[in-house]
Amino acid sequence: MNLLQTVPISAASTTILLGTLGMLVLVIGLILFIIFHQRKVIRYQTTLQTMEQQQQQVLLQASVKLQEEERSRIAADLHDDAGPLLATARLYLNENLVNLDKAAQLQSIFQARQILDDTIQLIRNISHQLMPPTLRNFGLESAVSDIVQKIGGSGQLNVSSRFHEYKERLRPDTELLIFRVVQELINNILKHSNSSFIHITQHMQGDNFILRLHHDGRGIVQADFERLNKSKTGLGLKNISSRLRVAHGNILFEKDASQTYYKVTVEVPREEA
Repeated sequence: MNLLQTVPISAASTTILLGTLGMLVLVIGLILFIIFHQRKVIRYQTTLQTMEQQQQQVLLQASVKLQEEERSRIAADLHDDAGPLLATARLYLNENLVNLDKAAQLQSIFQARQILDDTIQLIRNISHQLMPPTLRNFGLESAVSDIVQKIGGSGQLNVSSRFHEYKERLRPDTELLIFRVVQELINNILKHSNSSFIHITQHMQGDNFILRLHHDGRGIVQADFERLNKSKTGLGLKNISSRLRVAHGNILFEKDASQTYYKVTVEVPREEA
């Protein structure tokens, strides 16, 4: 009788033991899975952080290169154009001027004045390139409208703009930043897209200033923009990213749902002047 009772007890113990071992294996497997998964996540996050740092470095280099190019251009204009003009004016106003007859003196003074006027105009043009007078005096809407009129005047392209909610001007540096972004975008469209029209609209979305460009030529979507930003080419797009990063802004490249045109949306937090 005791022997008969021992068999089922042994079988139950074996079952419990096997069940316990199975649970232990399952728990160990789950722990190992979590450990390997966490390591994979950490590696992914590290890779992502490295890519972000590399992207920031590329944008920083693009921003620095843009600033250096602008400085070099200004220095070249002053050295190559303003320098010779002032040197020429000095020739007309040399110490021998007092020894000339009155007619010759007046002629030299007149020539020197003409050269100085040309120099002043040159410096004014350089200043306008740094801060367009229309933008400085009348704001972003007028400056964009001025670009639109100049391009549309060629008769080669239908260009228009409409600002819906521009009652208060933004800070001057923000307006200049947006203006330069618009210039770069339009320049890219003119060079690469073969569009028949460009339409620019503006509105407010909460506290954000929204500017959108529409065109019907060849364009890019956000994935292309991100790829070009990480490549060694596409300096113009990197400059756009650098400028918007300064203003804590964003840009979105996409194709309209109708698949008939592209649109580029620029979003910048509003900071009134």
